[in-house]
Amino acid sequence: MQEILKNYSNIIQLLIGIIVGSIIGLLLPQVVPFIKPLGDIFLNLLFVAVIPLLFFAISSSVANIESNNKLGRILGIMSAVFVLTIVIAAIATIIGLWIFPVTAAKDASAAIESLATNTDDTWGDKIVRFLTVGEFANLLSRQNILAFVIFSFLVGTAARKTGEDGALFIKFLNAGNEVMKSLLTLIMKFGPIGLGAYFAYQVHTLGPELFGFYAKPLAFYYIFGIVFFFTFYSLYAFIAQQNRGVTAYWKYNITPSLTALSTCSSLATLPANLDAAKKLGIPVSVANVVIPLGNTLYKNGSSISSILKIYVAFSILDWNFFEPTTLITAVGITILVSMVAGGIPNGGFIGEMLMISVYGIPNEAIPAIMIIGALVDPLATVLNATGDTVAAMLVTRFSGERFEEVKEG
Repeated sequence: MQEILKNYSNIIQLLIGIIVGSIIGLLLPQVVPFIKPLGDIFLNLLFVAVIPLLFFAISSSVANIESNNKLGRILGIMSAVFVLTIVIAAIATIIGLWIFPVTAAKDASAAIESLATNTDDTWGDKIVRFLTVGEFANLLSRQNILAFVIFSFLVGTAARKTGEDGALFIKFLNAGNEVMKSLLTLIMKFGPIGLGAYFAYQVHTLGPELFGFYAKPLAFYYIFGIVFFFTFYSLYAFIAQQNRGVTAYWKYNITPSLTALSTCSSLATLPANLDAAKKLGIPVSVANVVIPLGNTLYKNGSSISSILKIYVAFSILDWNFFEPTTLITAVGITILVSMVAGGIPNGGFIGEMLMISVYGIPNEAIPAIMIIGALVDPLATVLNATGDTVAAMLVTRFSGERFEEVKEG
């Protein structure tokens, strides 16, 4: 018993914080505005720390990879894993909706917060802004996270190619990586209070809305998403490392899952994912490339919600969702939404606009699509964020890298 308490003390503390927060959110809503700042402070600390963590984690990892062939192999297998598993999530959702059809309320009158977008930009402008920034200072904003990831990747590549002259810089990158991991350990000690406060806010804000007009599609998403979470992620962990992989994944995935559920932020979950990857024995050369890139480009939860949004829009308009061309197009849109729009600010909104333009969906269905996107966010974030770790396990398996010994505690 004492050993269990020692190994799981951090998780137990997080669970206590979340349970207390949930109770406050349900029974003491008047207290929520006073404790939410504690959650915001915790989240802000994570966001501030995660930028330098990303830089040192990615650049040091790439700098220490022995050869271009190894790096290329990791990136190639990572891309294949991302695309294949996103398609699997989309197809599984389509099958689920075919077996268990849900009817959305044909009410588009709910208030939607307007999301600003620049309609004058060409697609070329969007791609440039997606991949790069015009000022170095702009790299440090989490709004340009993919550009920052690419920059960190290039710095690591340049350091590796410099040879002897770059050895001292690589040593600096490695030291910085260790320092940032220690900083995040300190920040996570505030986790039970911060996550508890933020969970109180989530329960208070989203709880009543879950039983409104969108109960059936939301019930489908949460039930299907939970089944998908445990079934498919267990399957992927088994493929990666057999029974040992399944046991280890669920042991060390608890903290990332709770962090994602409480914060509704994949970026805030990234430090917990990197820590879980270390405990899972995923090689640093894989984890520090796949998990940060997956944070932006790999989103199973978005894949499932994308299919559900299209289904709901077709349901409202009395269109046939299960027509073959519609289904093929839906899977294609899902890949774009999950792997491209995820790295753009308000990427979900861009995905919704893509659906509207491709299918010619009229305005009456737009609010329903956006409401569903907001209400499924907690579970979608869990699926998006924690999928990065199991993807790194699969990349380790198929790239020929060896799992390190799983560290206890």
